Amino acid sequence: MKGLIKNGTIVTSERVVQGDLYMSEGIIQMIGNCEGLVTDEVIDASGLYILPGGVDVHTHLNLHQGNYVATDDFYTGTVAAACGGTTCIVDHMEFGPAGCSLKNRVDVYHGYAYGKAVIDYSFHGVIQHVDEAILDEMASIIENEGITSFKIYLTYDYKLDDEAALRVMKRLGDLGAVTAIHCENDGILSFFKKHYLEHNQKSPIFHALSRPEEAEAEAVGRMITLSEIAGDAPIYIVHVSTAKAAKIIAEAKQKKRNVHGETCPQYLFLDQECYREPDNGGLKYIMSPPLRRKSNQNLLWNYISEGTLDVIGTDHCPFNFHGDKQAGRDDFSKCPNGAPGIETRIPLLFSEGVMKKRISLQDFVKIISTNPAKLMGLYPKKGDITVGADADLVMIDPKKKVTLRSDFLHEHVDYTCYEGFELQGYPVMTLSRGEVICKDGAFIGHEGRGQFLKRKKVNDGVRIWN
Repeated sequence: MKGLIKNGTIVTSERVVQGDLYMSEGIIQMIGNCEGLVTDEVIDASGLYILPGGVDVHTHLNLHQGNYVATDDFYTGTVAAACGGTTCIVDHMEFGPAGCSLKNRVDVYHGYAYGKAVIDYSFHGVIQHVDEAILDEMASIIENEGITSFKIYLTYDYKLDDEAALRVMKRLGDLGAVTAIHCENDGILSFFKKHYLEHNQKSPIFHALSRPEEAEAEAVGRMITLSEIAGDAPIYIVHVSTAKAAKIIAEAKQKKRNVHGETCPQYLFLDQECYREPDNGGLKYIMSPPLRRKSNQNLLWNYISEGTLDVIGTDHCPFNFHGDKQAGRDDFSKCPNGAPGIETRIPLLFSEGVMKKRISLQDFVKIISTNPAKLMGLYPKKGDITVGADADLVMIDPKKKVTLRSDFLHEHVDYTCYEGFELQGYPVMTLSRGEVICKDGAFIGHEGRGQFLKRKKVNDGVRIWN
C-alpha cells in the first residue's frame, strides 16, 4: 500500500515544514516534494498539522483492582486512544498472585491484548516482591520479551521498601532497563488515612487531604538518592502531580542525574476543589496521586517548558461513576482508584498548550510522542516523523472547535473529567502504519490489528538521558 499526504504542515520534534509525505508498506519513505510518485491513496491535508502519532506510556487497560475491573479493555481503550491521536501505548501490568513470576504477568497481558488492540503496544513489567529468582528472571524478560521497563510501587499492598527498591534499580540499570516508580511515602499516607477515617471524615476531599504533597516529594527525593547509589541507574517518575516533586527532579537534572519525570493532564487542568462537587461528584476524580491545589498548575507548565518534565502520559484507568465508583459514596477509601483520559490527552494539550502558547509545536511533539518513545525504547520506529519510521500520524485541524462531552468520546466509561471543556484544535484523522484508522471522529480500523513491540534497552540506540 502506497500513500501520499499532500499540502499539510508537517511538524516534527525539530522543525515545521510545508510539504508532502510519502508512505509505503506502513513506513515513511519521503518527506518534502513527492510529485510523480506512484500512489494508491492521496490525502489532502490542506490547513492541517501533520504530527507523529501520540505515544502514551502510562495506561491501565483491563486492570483488575480488587473486586473491580477497569471498563476499558485493550480493544475499547485503544480505539479511544486512536480517536484521540495516540498510535502506541505502553501499558502498566497489574499485580498478580502473591509470589508469582514476572513471566506470569507477561503471559496474562499477552492474553489480554492479542487480537484486541487496534494500535501497537507494549507492557511495563511490574515488581511486587524481590528475591534472587525475580532478579534473575529480569534478564530473560528483557532479552526474550523486549520489555525494558519495570514499575515499582512505594505504597499499596505490594509496596517495596528502600532495600528492595535499591536492588531493583541496581539490577535493571546493569541490564539496560528502566525503573518506573510510583512515588508516595506509604507511612505518611497510612497516618492521615487512619486519622480521617477515625474522625469520620470520609467524603472525597479527604482522599486528597490524606495524601499530602509532601508524601510525593519526599518519596521522589529518596528514590533519586537510591538511583544515584545504584550507579546512577535510570529512573522514570510517573504521574508527578506537585511542583514540590518537580523541583526535586529539576535539581537532580541540574546535577546530571539519570532521572526523568512524567505528569498527566489531570494535574494541569483539574484541582482538588473537584472533590467537593455535589452529589458525590468528587468520586469521579479519586485517583492517586490525587488532584492538587490549583497553585501547582502554572508551576508544572513551567517545568514542562523548561524540560524538567519530559513526558505527559494519562494514567488512564476508568471505572463508571454510576457503577463501581459509588463504592466510595460513604467512604472515600472504598472507591476504586483511577479516571479516564486516554482519548483527551492530545486534544487538551494542543488546545491549552500550543494554542495558548504555553508550549511550542516542537515541544508538544516531544512531550506527547518523541520523548516517551525515546525513553521507553521505541524510537526511531515510533515518536517522530522521519524517513524509515512507522507512518504513525495524527492530523489536527487547528480551526476545529470542540466542546468535550462524554457521549461523543470512545472511552468505555460513563463520564469524562473534562466535561464542557471548550477546545480549539482537534484530531481529524489518525494513521497507524500508514492505514487510516480514525477519520472525523469515527474509528474505521479493525480489532486486533495492533502489534506487540519489543523495545530497546537503555544502551541501545538514541535516548534523552542527560
